[in-house]
Amino acid sequence: MRLFLLLLCLNLTLPITLYAQSDQPTGTITVDDNAETDAAIANRIRDIIGELDGYGDVSVTVSSGIVTLRGTTLDATKATALNDLVGRVQGVVAIENNVVESTEVLERLNPAVERFMARFWQLLAMLPLILIGAAVFFLVVMLGFWLARRKQPWERLSPNAFIADIYRQIVRLIFIVGGLVIALDILNATALLGGILGAAGIVGLAIGFAVRDTVENFIASIMLSIRQPFRPNDAIEINGDEGKVIRLTSRATILLSWDGNHIRIPNATVFKSRIVNYSRNAERRFLFEIGVDAGEEDLARVRDLAEDTVSDLPFTLEKPAPNVWVDRIGDGSMVMKVTGWIDQTETSLLRAKGEAIRQVMAAVAAAGYDMPNTTYRIEVPEGLKGALTNFDVTTADDEPEGQTPADTGPAQPQEPAPPKAAETLSAQSVETREDELDEIVEIERAETERRDLLKENGEQE
Repeated sequence: MRLFLLLLCLNLTLPITLYAQSDQPTGTITVDDNAETDAAIANRIRDIIGELDGYGDVSVTVSSGIVTLRGTTLDATKATALNDLVGRVQGVVAIENNVVESTEVLERLNPAVERFMARFWQLLAMLPLILIGAAVFFLVVMLGFWLARRKQPWERLSPNAFIADIYRQIVRLIFIVGGLVIALDILNATALLGGILGAAGIVGLAIGFAVRDTVENFIASIMLSIRQPFRPNDAIEINGDEGKVIRLTSRATILLSWDGNHIRIPNATVFKSRIVNYSRNAERRFLFEIGVDAGEEDLARVRDLAEDTVSDLPFTLEKPAPNVWVDRIGDGSMVMKVTGWIDQTETSLLRAKGEAIRQVMAAVAAAGYDMPNTTYRIEVPEGLKGALTNFDVTTADDEPEGQTPADTGPAQPQEPAPPKAAETLSAQSVETREDELDEIVEIERAETERRDLLKENGEQE
């Protein structure tokens, strides 16, 4: 048991002994030992630590080459560094370092106050250069802002006011960075510029991820303002939304629907979507269908009659010319499609289409051609005829007395009625009536004209 305790004590003390020995001087211990040598070692150590900061309260005593250090320091690392420093003095046999970290409040605050005062006087010494740097920065920035406020050359270089504003913002940013570089160079502190730009880059990257949708809309606004795919008051369709264009902002495209409602579509969606511009060309086509009795043999004449009727309308254009063709076989009828072209700046598309339908139907009916409705034939079994009291069912037993189905004889074919001449109807007014919507759009644009990115008469893509 005693042997075990002895070995345990040796294991515990061995690292401490090795650590203590690691901080001690190495080499051969001389035989000479006198007071003059100890005094010389002590004086040499005092001179060394006297030239260093933070060792003002450290005392040194030397006896038989063993150096004893006592006192306090403001930093524990300084107390540990004394071992390496004293161990390099010739004649030192061992070091007993009893220096501890000071806990006095005033003593620990004094270096901070001294550093603050030193920096304050340094700031006062640098104050003239700081003022000169600030003045140069201010002058450079003012020059950049003055240049950005000028109309030329930005309006000449840019397709619209929105791009001109972007150019102006870039110019302001360049002059601000340039003024900052010049000011820091005057102060001989250009190293700060890298840290400032690095921090700004990290902040910009974080903000970019946070407002990714906003940035996407802004970039789409730039592209749309350059391409100008539509103008104010244009009738367009975007992803199924139809209406007149009010304005294009830096975030969204504003439409006025045919019902008078505002439709805001993000510019990112507009840029990536299919845009149908109905107002790009003055010529526009209307189309409708008519049904003709499947028994009619002269479908070509019906087609020619419908085409001539549309061509004779005063609001249809000669070129492109109207067109009519047999499109398909319907339920008991042949379906024809009729088209015509109008100048939509003077003629309402909907009213022109309605008037064309009215004229064609009247002409076909006046010529004696049938335009049948869809009919259905219902056959009722004999056993259910008595139960269906709401139907008028006629059988052979219901024929009048003295007359049988055999008496009627075979059906005699009837001669088709000769075609009648088409009657000419007076055309009704089909003038466009969208002036009211145009006035609403103009009022909306007048209220926020400075925010619009579209040109009134700009070139379109």
